[in-house]
Amino acid sequence: MKPEYVFRWVDKHGVIRLGKKAQLRRGDLFARLNGGPEGIENPYPLIEELRGDGGLRRIRPLWITMDHALCREILRDNRFGVGMPTVLRMPEFVRRALDRRPIPANPVDPPSMLMLDQPEHTRMRKPVAAAFTPRAIARLRDRVTTVTDELLAALPDDGPADLVGEFAAQVPIAIISEMLGFPDRDREMFLRWGDAISPLLDIGISWSTHERAMRSSEAVQDYLLAHIDRLRIEPGEDVLSSLVTKGELSTHELCASATLLMGAGFETTVNLIGKGIVLLLEHPDQLARLRAEPDLWPGAVEEILRFDPPVQTTARIAQTDVDIDGRQLRRGASVVLSLAGANRDPKMFPDPARFDITRDNAKEHLGFSSGIHACLGASLARMEAAYALRALFEQFPGLRLSGPPRRRQLYTLHGYESLPVRTGSRALSRQPIA
Repeated sequence: MKPEYVFRWVDKHGVIRLGKKAQLRRGDLFARLNGGPEGIENPYPLIEELRGDGGLRRIRPLWITMDHALCREILRDNRFGVGMPTVLRMPEFVRRALDRRPIPANPVDPPSMLMLDQPEHTRMRKPVAAAFTPRAIARLRDRVTTVTDELLAALPDDGPADLVGEFAAQVPIAIISEMLGFPDRDREMFLRWGDAISPLLDIGISWSTHERAMRSSEAVQDYLLAHIDRLRIEPGEDVLSSLVTKGELSTHELCASATLLMGAGFETTVNLIGKGIVLLLEHPDQLARLRAEPDLWPGAVEEILRFDPPVQTTARIAQTDVDIDGRQLRRGASVVLSLAGANRDPKMFPDPARFDITRDNAKEHLGFSSGIHACLGASLARMEAAYALRALFEQFPGLRLSGPPRRRQLYTLHGYESLPVRTGSRALSRQPIA
């Protein structure tokens, strides 16, 4: 048990966890959303209760908003910086001591670009952004097609399957592994590591969950250090090789960038595909419309992202005293931005609880955030999901749930852990998807 891990857990999770338990006993809405089973199974009734009349609300010791315009404004406002909400102010000497103890690269600690403000954020993001240009995404389309078709061919004809483990998770992990130059044999290992590390993005996680995440972060970093050493000797055509050979990032920064790409390139897409499967099976009229008009698939992906986003919430920290929405926030104030709530703001999306693949402004959702921290791989996730979902439902027109889908026990990265189905008979033929 490393002391720096204990202090970090107490600082970022332990005190909040104790507070959430007390608030849950009192029936507090925010605690129920971020600490109770309702927040995992169906957060939207709680979100609507918390929304109230809209705007910015005080939920001590935090602020929270479900307002689309306000979330978008704060995400784009340089008076707010990134960070995880904390309620415990450790003595400065303790923080300095912790800063001197090395922490394995992970998504929630600098130099992860997810947790950097300008100008460091731009320095870290710019070298990676080249992998996600429209031209780069177009080059990946053939690989997405091949991987998806191979996975569909491996599914049973009119048999049982788990469409998370056997399909939704396998598409993005194959693509991001190839982008980072990882061998195919290591995919399942990455899935296990990702499952352990992703709870770090929640608030108030247990000590055992935190320790498991940090141990897995150590394993990932050890793997990456060896992989980067190999790439320095024999670089490939992948993104990580390019970053290594350019020499713009330190070794620790390379590990941080690769770790974030592994997480962001996988977590969002697996949850997007899984949610898309469930939503379309629950709305057969919308699925029938897609079968009749396949040009609607890109819009359907946007509506899935709006209706039930894979990333439910994010946070910002006031970098100075801020007047916003008629409120005065002191420097250091934490603001929780409910992306899921913003995506159902009736001022932005009429009849927001209706799932409609033809919604004309669905793309205004905040499912990929906004501002300088907007998801770097958004275009790739959209492309992967649109092809995977369309190909799945065309290959298996009789696909149906065979049991209740099981949610992951996470609040921020919201999705399914398993999705049991009966595939139905395989289509005898399928038109190539352009």
